[in-house]
Amino acid sequence: MAAEALVPLESNPDVINKFLQKHGVSTKWNIVDVMGLEPEMLSWVPSPSVAVTLLFPLSEAYEEYKRKEEAEILSKGQEVSKHLFYMKQNISNACGTIAVIHAVANNTDKIEIADGHLKKFLDSAKDLDPTARSTLFNNSEGIINAHKELAQEGQTQANPDEPVNHHFITFVHKDGALYELDGRKAFPINHGPTSSDTFLEDAAKVCKEFMARDPNEVRFTVMALAATE
Repeated sequence: MAAEALVPLESNPDVINKFLQKHGVSTKWNIVDVMGLEPEMLSWVPSPSVAVTLLFPLSEAYEEYKRKEEAEILSKGQEVSKHLFYMKQNISNACGTIAVIHAVANNTDKIEIADGHLKKFLDSAKDLDPTARSTLFNNSEGIINAHKELAQEGQTQANPDEPVNHHFITFVHKDGALYELDGRKAFPINHGPTSSDTFLEDAAKVCKEFMARDPNEVRFTVMALAATE
């Protein structure tokens, strides 16, 4: 399947949960809205939460910070767990689906996935590098078609040819560190130590940093992948 521009997924838990369940993810696990990033609001999020997704505007401030961050990491280096699942994105507007894949793929020790397109993709991608995983994703018609189908169920009509200025990324805990997974970046970002007990709060701190870099923006959405049963 050739690379193409997709209609973006909405930051709508109902739509994303349909995607998860369509691909065999146990109904015990669901995407839920995170209504606020302060401790009291985070306490309302079901536990355990194993991934956090952030939808944010692609601004000049963000792009400038992204360039500086990449240069600094290339200069100083960073530790990245060999167990981390990370893939690149080269299909426009696929970031919502890739964010969900990053969330699930890094928690397969906890999340049960039935046989189907997603399990087949994860099994095949396990030993590939991030670029090869992206190529495999581009040719995974079952996943791409599910994205197309569910993108049409959103509350907002979208045109794949219209410029999209929002982007989904995912935060996960792997081997004692908090990682930011963004297929548009050169590599995953290690944001320092975390644990299963502090993961949600630690991810929220990084989300706040994104917001602080764009103080005039209000178009941020935070969701979590959590056990709701």
